[in-house]
Amino acid sequence: MTKINKRRFQRITLRPAAAVIKEPVKITVIDYDEMHYQYKEVVSPDECQVFRDKPTVTWINVEGIHRPEILEKIASCFNLHPLILEDIGDVEQRPKMEDLENYIYVVLKMLSYDTESAEIEIEQISLVVGNNFVISFQETVGDVFDPIRERIKNSRGRIRKMGADYLGYVLVDAIVDNYLKILDEFGEKIEFLEEEIITRPDQMVLKEVYHLKREIIFLRKVIFPLKEMVRSLERSDSALIKDSTRIYFRDIYDHVIQVADSMEMFREMLTGMVEAYLSSLSNKLNEVMKVLTIIATIFMPLTFVTGIFGMNFRFIPGLERVWGFPVAIILMLVIGIYMLRYFKKQNWI
Repeated sequence: MTKINKRRFQRITLRPAAAVIKEPVKITVIDYDEMHYQYKEVVSPDECQVFRDKPTVTWINVEGIHRPEILEKIASCFNLHPLILEDIGDVEQRPKMEDLENYIYVVLKMLSYDTESAEIEIEQISLVVGNNFVISFQETVGDVFDPIRERIKNSRGRIRKMGADYLGYVLVDAIVDNYLKILDEFGEKIEFLEEEIITRPDQMVLKEVYHLKREIIFLRKVIFPLKEMVRSLERSDSALIKDSTRIYFRDIYDHVIQVADSMEMFREMLTGMVEAYLSSLSNKLNEVMKVLTIIATIFMPLTFVTGIFGMNFRFIPGLERVWGFPVAIILMLVIGIYMLRYFKKQNWI
């Protein structure tokens, strides 16, 4: 199988992160301000208690939500409402934002793409943004936040100069920007299928088109609620979000609109590809019918000639002549050649 054929049967597949084997819960803490930076991996959630009232900004990242007792301890340390804790544990949440005065709760989906298996993993991310802290809850280990960790560590940009609300913006922005990378993979796959459906339309290509179309529909359900969520963050009158940060949420909203527009474009392209496939099949069928019709039309007068000379009458001109058979064959060849030239002249073939 050639390289093109291998790629031809490679599908982009959606896979929930919950399908991954459960791993131990990992809790990391990054505490910083403009002059100070501390990174540590804590063993017990009780160690997070000291960061609650510190004047610095603290980012607590919890990787793994399958241990309710650990989540309850963290919730107790930061006075999180039991309903919020319940939402964190429920991975089927719709993207949303809730303002609970002392903190803001944000839930959205994070996507990651595996180039080897061509699988897109969907993972729910819950963010709790307080006055001086951000707590992020992930289903499994691994995320798209490594560049943010490097920026904090190396004090690049304005992140070390800003507050917890800006950190919350940066985390949401990283997730949304990653959507664009995922859509680039979809775009390349759709472009490849467009070529395939024109050059080699078959049932396998059609199945892949329908497969991508179902995934686009599913991703629309994940991404479209983000518009409402980000708009709520931008327009929130919470004191936890400074006016200097609101403009950045407006930038995220623009990115979400861009992602939504791309999704609509891909959906229309896939619909058009199905129509192109059906049109291609119809054209192929028309070509076959055209060839068969030409053949049948040519053989109609030849059948007429052979029918006349094949009748069981005794007196047929030339029937008992030596030249009778050659003349009949030549006559049929002349008729066939003449009809072919006539069809060619009329641009029917």
